[in-house]
Amino acid sequence: MIKSSKKKLIYPLIGLVVCMLIGLGIFFYVNRLLDTPITIKKISVDSTAALKLNILEQISKKNGITEWKLKASSATLLKEEDKAILKDVDVIFYTKENTPVHLTADEGILNTLTHDMSFLKNVIVRHETYTLRTEKLHYEKKPHIILSDVHVTLEDGESVVEGDSMVTHLNQNKTILQGHVKGKFSENFNIP
Repeated sequence: MIKSSKKKLIYPLIGLVVCMLIGLGIFFYVNRLLDTPITIKKISVDSTAALKLNILEQISKKNGITEWKLKASSATLLKEEDKAILKDVDVIFYTKENTPVHLTADEGILNTLTHDMSFLKNVIVRHETYTLRTEKLHYEKKPHIILSDVHVTLEDGESVVEGDSMVTHLNQNKTILQGHVKGKFSENFNIP
């Protein structure tokens, strides 16, 4: 009887020792894998960028009132300049009456100190029923205006007005086109 109770005690102890040895072996193997340095190949470093973001969202407020909301699919903050280079830009500007003016562009540049912005390539601005198209547009924060010094097209349904340059005073709901202004107006053209 004593031998059978010894066997009952020895087999679990042997099993426990074997499990501990297997566990130690696994521990050392995994530890060795984790200590092996990882080599990364084909990495490129942008020496002009201080920071790159995949998504940028920013809101600008003045006296508690939202002036604009900015979204971009990517942003590169430059080291030596106070600029952020933006891609796939989407901005909503707000007028004094809190009416949204929606702008989209392929590229943009945000001055991180003044919050002035420039938009490039396929710039489209929508306000109520009006659509403005151009290739380059600027936003100046202090006077809260958008302006373009290149050809612009302003559309309202069937009516089209074109000019060599344009200024929109967002707080006054006023757009001024200048230089070789021409247009085609339909009977339904509505001037606000």
